[in-house]
Amino acid sequence: VQVVESGGGLVQSGGSLRLSCAASGFTFRWSSMSWHRQFPGKERELVAAITWAGDSTKYAESVKGRFTISRDNAKNTVYLQMNSLIPEDTAVYYCNAGWTTPLYDHWGQGTQVTVSS
Repeated sequence: VQVVESGGGLVQSGGSLRLSCAASGFTFRWSSMSWHRQFPGKERELVAAITWAGDSTKYAESVKGRFTISRDNAKNTVYLQMNSLIPEDTAVYYCNAGWTTPLYDHWGQGTQVTVSS
């Protein structure tokens, strides 16, 4: 199992970023996928998830209306469009298979998102 997250960076409050996660080593097209984030000194928390077909999504309350998860099964890639970013979104973002509980113990390197005020 391998996932490679990208697209993070430094952005001002109110700005946008689009994260990508390229996955391999498992049957991506049949797997629900999710984005998680980790604040310093905290455990990872679920941000958003999407079913294998892309027909259902869910979001943490803190990002509803601002973040959108999507996927491209032909590219084995899941995305997280983040709009109206706020400093509280500053974290390392990771992807994994699974709807709520991460399916795999192996995590990628993550991508750092930093939002300045």
